[in-house]
Amino acid sequence: MKATFKVLLLSAVAAATLSACAPLIVGGAAMGAMVAVDRRTSGAQLEDEGIELRAASRLREALGDAAHFNITSYNRQVLLTGEVPTDQAKQTAEQTVSRVENVRTIVNELGVMASSTLSQRSSDTLITGKVRASLLDAREIYSGAFKVVTERGTVYLMGRVTLREADRATQVVRGISGVQRVVRVFELLSEEELQRLAPDQAAKPAAPASAAKP
Repeated sequence: MKATFKVLLLSAVAAATLSACAPLIVGGAAMGAMVAVDRRTSGAQLEDEGIELRAASRLREALGDAAHFNITSYNRQVLLTGEVPTDQAKQTAEQTVSRVENVRTIVNELGVMASSTLSQRSSDTLITGKVRASLLDAREIYSGAFKVVTERGTVYLMGRVTLREADRATQVVRGISGVQRVVRVFELLSEEELQRLAPDQAAKPAAPASAAKP
């Protein structure tokens, strides 16, 4: 099952569009599976999708074709990545998104520089696939709790996770070829909160050592 899910993740990444902000449309069955492994409620996931669509539309109106941007919302926390031509455009982008309904906070990681090349975006897509696969294989963390965004070799990790999970995921991602930097954009949970939210994903106490036989 784990190997099958890993293949599905890599396939989804490979099929993703490289355009500035077009959303990835997933079939109903696949979306149902993602809802099942996400720590957000189904309502929160739909709300995040709405935020991304509305924000993308308004940014296209505000910035036109002069910018390359990506918008990622997780539990109403919005991450802005990509490139804009000026500091003023970066500020305009943040102000525009802040006026979108239901946005809670904004992390503005837009770079003031020329737009990334198609080659760079292709490389970022491959890195995202490797990160997701590595998180799926990693012990002591639940890969479905993480959302991964890669921009110019920088990997942004989002999700509702414990500090233990955040540190372990960061360690895993830093060891992946092509990753230049890891930025954590987490909503931290205590182990007790995780136990209430998803008991099957909480840390298990270590098994006692077996007594030595005489």
